[in-house]
Amino acid sequence: MIGKKVNEAFNEQIMHEYFSAYLYFQMAAYLHSEGLDGMAHWMRVQTIEETIHGTKFFDHILERGGKVELLAIEKPQATWASPLEAFKAAMAHEQFITGRINELVAIAAKENDFASRTMLQWFVDEQIEEESNAEKNVRNLEMVGGSGQGLMMLDREMGARIMPIQFPPAAV
Repeated sequence: MIGKKVNEAFNEQIMHEYFSAYLYFQMAAYLHSEGLDGMAHWMRVQTIEETIHGTKFFDHILERGGKVELLAIEKPQATWASPLEAFKAAMAHEQFITGRINELVAIAAKENDFASRTMLQWFVDEQIEEESNAEKNVRNLEMVGGSGQGLMMLDREMGARIMPIQFPPAAV
């Protein structure tokens, strides 16, 4: 049985993961409006990844006999000054999520919830990849600066990102 503190913290994390999806979907809309369909595709893939992350928390709560309670998701920012600013915002958001995951690990440790700690290790490792990808995107956009040719090259490269094809199975 999942403890009350961990259950509540995981419900909050579901909200953060789905807000992440909502934010990245909004970034995709912004990038499409700028004619950067490859970068928009990259954000759409990110959107799907975040829904998978939220589903992992959802399923973990159910598998442990807890109660899922979906919290309200706030409206994300809709426009950015440039693609670089959008990707900087994505990087800052991933750093925020890393902090949240670290808090969850601390809560699970304090509650002696070894099953949740094991599940959370996947997220600790995932956040290393998430932050690395975000930093790479920002670094590449900073490198090309105002070069239209460089921007188009990055757009084409980001458009090749592969969609995740497997959703986690339902807990029930």
